[in-house]
Amino acid sequence: MKLIDTLHRWTGGLIGLLLALLGLSGALLVHKNAWTLAPHAGDPRVEDVRQLAEVTQRLMADPAMRPQSITYASDDFGLLKLLFDNGRGAYADQQGAVVMRWSSQWERPELWLFDFHHHLFSGETGDWVIGIAALCGLFFVLTGFILWWRTRRTFEWRLWPARMSRPAIVRHHRDLGIIVAPLLLLSLVTGAVLVFRPMAALLFGPGAPAQIDKALAPPPPRNAGLAGRLDWAGMIMTAKARFPDAEVRSLSLPRKKGGLVTLRMRRPQEWLPNGRTTLWFAADSGMLVAARDASTLPTAVKGYNLLYPLHAAKVGGLPFRLLMTLSGLALTLLGSLTVWTFWFRRPARPARPRQIAIRT
Repeated sequence: MKLIDTLHRWTGGLIGLLLALLGLSGALLVHKNAWTLAPHAGDPRVEDVRQLAEVTQRLMADPAMRPQSITYASDDFGLLKLLFDNGRGAYADQQGAVVMRWSSQWERPELWLFDFHHHLFSGETGDWVIGIAALCGLFFVLTGFILWWRTRRTFEWRLWPARMSRPAIVRHHRDLGIIVAPLLLLSLVTGAVLVFRPMAALLFGPGAPAQIDKALAPPPPRNAGLAGRLDWAGMIMTAKARFPDAEVRSLSLPRKKGGLVTLRMRRPQEWLPNGRTTLWFAADSGMLVAARDASTLPTAVKGYNLLYPLHAAKVGGLPFRLLMTLSGLALTLLGSLTVWTFWFRRPARPARPRQIAIRT
């Protein structure tokens, strides 16, 4: 038990601040669409596919001004997000008129906050650090329950320590941790599996990671460059004809030498904000190459696709967003107070009794 307590304290002291920052940024991102300030952000989503097709054709027609991707308006955010190279981007209304531009993500708090929470501003390296932090968080929850069990008879409901003394903070830490443990487990497990896909085997069975990789892989790359003129409107209409009940969510240019334009859609039964129903079009001709219906994916893959909506509170409406906000804020409080008590409020060592030499 002493070893568990030591590992729990030292690991918390070393990584608690990172978990606190991830919890706070996550709590803010849950409500990102509500606090992102831009003209027409509150407009209702346009469902007319012909208007979407015309706007897409207009935005993508000029190769010199063509965005690398378009994310279409959703039910809670009424703007198109256009991303260009070198971090540039813009918001446009649903008629295609640009209402706001930026030359770097640092000009938009919703963008750099998202980058911090998902990548620590460090790309794949940041992903790994966040994944390790999530695993440490799971270790804290499990060992915290073991350590709390010994003192369960002193449990009290407190949102804040009774005093800012180390014993009071430690007691509050244990009691608050046990209250929010289910929410923390949800946040940490989903976050860890999203970073470390092999961990999906723990949730969906031993063969799940390979099954997920295979099911979500794009078609083989094509040796085709992006044509100067394509029937972008025709791609939207083709996709809508293929999946009439699906919502058009995003359009992306080929990555590197893939030779495929990717169009993602969201069917009614999907929880993912941008869906996994996907169509690929040849970059040189605009012809449909392949299509994937998310409703036909294997059960393990469907389960994996539920993780991000649960982690980011993209389902369940306001009540679930508030629960995940509580999870993030609790992680912030637990992590920050852990670091403070470990490094700055450590108990003073008792003074050794002075020895008096007796002369004989």
